Amino acid sequence: MFDLRLQNYIDWNVKPVFKRKERDRYAYRVVLIFEDGSKHIKQHSGFMTKKDAEDARKITMGELSTRTYIVDDNVRLEEFLEYWLEYEIRKRAGSSNTYDSYSNIARHHIIPMLGKRKLTEIHKGDVQRLYENRAAYSKSIASQTKVVMNVSLRFAVSSGLLAVNPAEGISLPKSIESKPYHTRNIDTAKTLNMEQIQRLLEMSEDTPIHMQVLFNVLMGLRRQEINAVKYSDVDYINRTLSVERQLGKQLNREPYGVDEKPATKKELPLKTMSSRRLLPIPDYVFEAILQERKVYERNRSRRRSRFRDDDYICCSSLGVPRSKDFHWRHYKKLLQDAGLPDIRWHDLRSTYCTLLLKSDFNPKAVSELMGHAKEIITMDVYGDNANIIPEEIPELTSYMEKVMPHREEAEDDDISKIEIDVSRFLKENKSAGCEKDSA
Repeated sequence: MFDLRLQNYIDWNVKPVFKRKERDRYAYRVVLIFEDGSKHIKQHSGFMTKKDAEDARKITMGELSTRTYIVDDNVRLEEFLEYWLEYEIRKRAGSSNTYDSYSNIARHHIIPMLGKRKLTEIHKGDVQRLYENRAAYSKSIASQTKVVMNVSLRFAVSSGLLAVNPAEGISLPKSIESKPYHTRNIDTAKTLNMEQIQRLLEMSEDTPIHMQVLFNVLMGLRRQEINAVKYSDVDYINRTLSVERQLGKQLNREPYGVDEKPATKKELPLKTMSSRRLLPIPDYVFEAILQERKVYERNRSRRRSRFRDDDYICCSSLGVPRSKDFHWRHYKKLLQDAGLPDIRWHDLRSTYCTLLLKSDFNPKAVSELMGHAKEIITMDVYGDNANIIPEEIPELTSYMEKVMPHREEAEDDDISKIEIDVSRFLKENKSAGCEKDSA
């Protein structure tokens, strides 16, 4: 294992060029001096002529002066990525999911191709070929590979293992369209229409995942955010919900650490800073919360000795919070029983997004309500007349007026241009994108 502390030298000295008699080659030595007085000597050898050695010595002195000198230039990419995952990402990751995502890309998609190469030998051509190879496998994997390469090699530069980042400025193949400013494209074919939404809500009332469905399709919460919602997060006066946490697998912070029995329902920080948000509660959901609270209190009264009073809204009859995959079996059966398209659970979140966009909500405000403050959400509303027809808009608007808090009427009839005042739905310090359209 390489030692990053070697880059923390405070002084240095480059010895004169000398000839190695046993090999008839020229060499010079670099002496690194550390704060505690210790020294590390590194020899550069193998030069055919004294002039070659002198030229290399001058370059080394320049690198030492600019702090771009690489002390350990024998570190292989595989070794570095393992270190980066365990001592950097494991420490910084908010949840096990984040760590697992980075680990999967590094160990299964980067290391098999470039792992045996030395860090200092990797050049832009290698990175470009890696992206092309992974793009042929999967566009999504190629995009994730690009992120991991850039983030990890920036860390290598800051740690003194590389002078420059060879992944900097390398784009994905042209077959993968770039998405400037984190654009999320909503596929309307994978969302539900008005009639389907109402059928889903009605059919879910007799299932254990009714509240989870409501929090997803009518409030746009992520799966692990839903399971972490507590009654104490509800402002019953203003009818708002504060998204404060998520439930997930606890990540062991110790390098290479694996818990014998990892906590899978651990309260964790939210995915990003923008995920922490204040949401208006639709009337339909608010009434359901009140009814669910009655059930919660009844179960707590009946099972005093065994009841786990942690205040979770989505929980078992014993107060135990739901696991991240609890909804799966019930959800698929619900879709089948209701005669609905076999869409993913996450597509319900996209359905919530389309509800807001088609009801004239400013796309920037929609991004904030969904917890993506730096993301532009786009939707080709009239791109497929088989999925979205103008006649649906009045019915949809009427529905949203019933379930969402009152919103002001807009003057412009073009729903693609209308912006409404949703500042009361967001935190006070978030005002961008929440003004009414003055056109």
